[in-house]
This record gives sequence, C-alpha cells and structure tokens, in this order.
Amino acid sequence: MNSYLAVAIGGAVGAMLRFAISEWVGTPQATLFVNAVGSLLLGICMASLATDLISKEVTIFVGTGILGAFTTMSTFSVETIELWNESSHTTAVGYVAITMLICPLLAYAGWKAVEAIA
Repeated sequence: MNSYLAVAIGGAVGAMLRFAISEWVGTPQATLFVNAVGSLLLGICMASLATDLISKEVTIFVGTGILGAFTTMSTFSVETIELWNESSHTTAVGYVAITMLICPLLAYAGWKAVEAIA
C-alpha cells in the first residue's frame, strides 16, 4: 500500500476514535486519556519496529496514521489555555504537569514491555 494512503486511512480511523472518545468522556479528560493511551501505544509500536516485530509499513499506518490523528497536542494546548482562563491557574498547571509526566512514562513503559517480550 502507498505510504500516503496508509497515513490517510489510519488518520481517518484515529480521528474518528478521538472524536468518539471526546464525545463520550468530555474534555479535558478525553484529551488526557487519548494522549496517554496514544503514548503507550506509540511506545509499543516503535519498539516493535526497532525489534523487527512489525514492518515499517505497519508502523506508518498505526504510528503515523492512527496514533498521529488519535493523539492531539493542539487540543491539549487550547484546553490548557481554557483552563487557565476559566479555572484556577493551579488546575491548568496540574493538567500540564500530569500530561507531561504520564505520557512519556507510558511511552517508555510500552517500549520496555516490548523489549521484555521480544
């Protein structure tokens, strides 16, 4: 499959999943959830590529396409501004701190989990 088509199809899937979760859970909780889950899954995906468990083509479809559209830095950024303006500043700072700690830790955990089984 053409890489651009793989990204486009994966992106459509990821965007629909993110939208559905946002509708179901509400924001900013949904954004934290998709970014955390996406970080974990991207760690798994990239470690799987590095250990030859999956192909570059699968990584493009899943990592760049699905997870690229599923996770969202832009929404996180706007929600942080909204929290800053509408809530206490502590809530906005807490949202940023939690996201910036949890997401990289989950990506690392996903990577290490694959290394442990590969």
